[in-house]
Amino acid sequence: MGPTWKQRVLSTLLGATVASGLTTLILILVEATSVLLPTDTKFGVVFDAGSTHTSLFVYRWPADKQNSTGVVSQALACQVKGPGISSYASDPAQAGESLQGCLEEALVIIPQAKHQETPAFLGATAGMRLLSQKNSSQATAIFAAVSQALGRSPLDFRGAELLTGQDEGAFGWITINYILGRLVQVPQLPQGGGPGLGLVWQVPGLTAPVGPQYSFSGEWIRPLEGTLVGALDMGGASTQITFVPRGPILDESSQATFRLYGSEHRVYTHSYLCFGHDQMLTRLLAQLVQVGLAAGKGVGGSRTASGPVLGSRLPPDLLQASPGPVVCHPCYHRGYRAMLSLATLYESPCVHTLPPQHGAGNLTVEGTGSPTACVSAIQGLFNFSSCEGRGHCTFDGVYQPPVQGQFYAFSSFYYTFAFLNLTSKQPLATVNTTVWEFCQRPWKQVKASAPGQERWLRDYCASGLYILTLLLEGYGFSEETWPSIEFRKQVGGTSIGWTLGYMLNLTSMVPAAVPAQWRAQSYGVWAAGAGFMVLTLGATLGAAAVHLLRTHG
Repeated sequence: MGPTWKQRVLSTLLGATVASGLTTLILILVEATSVLLPTDTKFGVVFDAGSTHTSLFVYRWPADKQNSTGVVSQALACQVKGPGISSYASDPAQAGESLQGCLEEALVIIPQAKHQETPAFLGATAGMRLLSQKNSSQATAIFAAVSQALGRSPLDFRGAELLTGQDEGAFGWITINYILGRLVQVPQLPQGGGPGLGLVWQVPGLTAPVGPQYSFSGEWIRPLEGTLVGALDMGGASTQITFVPRGPILDESSQATFRLYGSEHRVYTHSYLCFGHDQMLTRLLAQLVQVGLAAGKGVGGSRTASGPVLGSRLPPDLLQASPGPVVCHPCYHRGYRAMLSLATLYESPCVHTLPPQHGAGNLTVEGTGSPTACVSAIQGLFNFSSCEGRGHCTFDGVYQPPVQGQFYAFSSFYYTFAFLNLTSKQPLATVNTTVWEFCQRPWKQVKASAPGQERWLRDYCASGLYILTLLLEGYGFSEETWPSIEFRKQVGGTSIGWTLGYMLNLTSMVPAAVPAQWRAQSYGVWAAGAGFMVLTLGATLGAAAVHLLRTHG
């Protein structure tokens, strides 16, 4: 006799229960992926107290990524009115007051409820390093004044500090590689995504994912060799070069080591104090004055100054109305003429020569527009002979491995080449020709071609030739490696500089090791699992009912 209908139904329900239960279990164990819960936004504020000006940056990131893989974007960039804080040596209180305008803008951007939990930092660079060398008590007074001013704000002010040149270079390197998404390998997602690759975050305006990328096992993928980019930074008083060399770094004092996203990075970094844009121009003029007056004549000849002052961008305290000796400046355009105070010229700690005996007098500077003589004068700022017979040496006896890989040049590198329309990766020959032709233009033509920019116009010739000399003869780039340099100001709406890397370091937002992760289902997998769970429960209840009916029957 065969099984009754009740037995057949019971067997069917029990089979369905087992199959549905197993399917549910498999869905629970497979296809898990990292998820983010709805979250709030956090903010951070950094003051970049440079030698010529101070800038404020406000950054924001998802709160759930704190101490993990924060996708940081720039919410505000504000340039403080007035000069850098080192210029307030005689009135330190004004240094603190000068920051209030940008601070108020930051407080508007950041929700009031977030003010007390928002960290704020101030980092001072080469301008304050020079002042500390010249007069440490004045530097201390300025730091106290800005700390007092920022300490009164509702933000969580965590202090003002003087960055070393190595820190400035290293944090700039972290910034550019972070916003490019180069600190971890970016895997190629199959069309429509794919299981096990984790979430891919993107900063608005970027095509490359930012933040850590995970392998199937949930581990960060180490960056591919050669994907990390070098950083070339130039401020008013110093310039930095930072990159990952091919071989070992032979001088430990020029090595910075980080452990980021589970990978250790060794970078070469060096900062050249007094080789920043403004201090270079000051040193160059002082050298021309010294050579010209020591010979008893100007560089291009000697005569008595006469006539009006034309097109000067010098500060009012440098400009004088009375005539004096003439020094011809080969980096200034033909027709340019200005007068300045010799005493003010020699106030810079980067000028090591003594002023002439009549140093309290005035000097007339006239442009000759000679790029050949300009390059020769600029080369005099470098001590290349100190590296003769030494391998891996740049200038002034400084060790440097050969440059390799891609580089991003920013700050004054970018601003100079942007004015000259040379930021589109033009060949080196085109760059050289463009700069030389610009230097040879008469001052009147230059002024007419860039109305409203007269304040900076006279210096672009010297700046362009200086950048070429520094990169080619100093750092060792060549015609073959020149295309590896990109001149950029921002990436994806975030300014390139040391401030973001500095904040990431101080807030521990870039982790050294892989953090623990929550695992969850995608919506489709979750819905399927829930459906099979209901089916399992229904089959179980049906089997129980049939069993009861069979027993009572």
